[in-house]
Amino acid sequence: MKIWIDIVNSPHVRFFNGIIKKLREDGHEVLITARDFSNIHDLLDIFQIKYTSIGDHGVTLEEKLLSSTKRAYELANFIKDKNIDIAITKHSIELPRVAFGLGIPNIFILDNEHAIAANKLTLPLVNKLIIPEIFDVWNTIKFGMNPNNIIRYNGTCEVTHLEDFKYNPDILDELSIKTDKKHVILMRPEPSLASYLDTDCTKSVLTPIVDELKDIAEILIIPRFKTQGEIFKDIPNVHIIQPPVDTFSLMKRADLVIGAGGTMNREAALLGTDVISCYPGSQLSVDTYYIKQGRMMRSKNLDEIIKLSKELLDDNTPKTEIKTDNLIDIIVDTIYKTYDEYHEK
Repeated sequence: MKIWIDIVNSPHVRFFNGIIKKLREDGHEVLITARDFSNIHDLLDIFQIKYTSIGDHGVTLEEKLLSSTKRAYELANFIKDKNIDIAITKHSIELPRVAFGLGIPNIFILDNEHAIAANKLTLPLVNKLIIPEIFDVWNTIKFGMNPNNIIRYNGTCEVTHLEDFKYNPDILDELSIKTDKKHVILMRPEPSLASYLDTDCTKSVLTPIVDELKDIAEILIIPRFKTQGEIFKDIPNVHIIQPPVDTFSLMKRADLVIGAGGTMNREAALLGTDVISCYPGSQLSVDTYYIKQGRMMRSKNLDEIIKLSKELLDDNTPKTEIKTDNLIDIIVDTIYKTYDEYHEK
């Protein structure tokens, strides 16, 4: 079988890494395309995943439209002669459009019900959809998804990210970070370039939080792009971490993670580190999954965030393991079943 995977965001490299390995171990050919965005290419190189770079990402609505349209055209030209049997992606706008147009059955992995524009453009063209159990199915059906073609699982997409992870206790020394404070807090700014979040990329909701906590902890910030890093430049006790880096070891080493995004918060929760989400958008159901299990707190109120931070830094209660489904097995099994279903016709 020949399988096409399109990668459009940095966390998706880790997400697909174990899936790619499993498919290749089973003897299948896997073709990877990736857009030039954030540090996707760096991560693919680190994981030694061969890929073809196609397209980029715009900032304004007009740029996003033009970039996506151009990318769909370029992907179609690249894929049309590759004899692809099945295609799979997580949140790529272009793969469902190209796969549908070329008659290739496609599988879509979704974990953001608030990405309304993207969901409108993709779900009507998707053959199989994989979503977390906590997801409200209506949020996919209302955009044209056939409920009979939805596969659900216990957990979130981040469970695949920790496959083969080995903790490096020397991560701070290797990054030449000296910790004079008792505690370490890891922070991640909001995804201000995302189409589903209307924010100013020259500002961050983390700024007042950093100002309040920098005197009681060493603060590590992993920006999403250069401008975000400059927001926190030259602040005492604040260290700007430039990706790619072993973020999992940083999360596990940290006493607390405060994130204005989503992926890193959920990864930290799985690793057993206390998490406060200050995501500026509407609460995602995948975050609710961890909040209900007591592994994540959520607040947009500065005073409450500071209070929670101090309480969690002083709380040494051990965390119990979160039990989830094996998402890699579910995805690979869905690929095989979808192939059989559509190629028997």
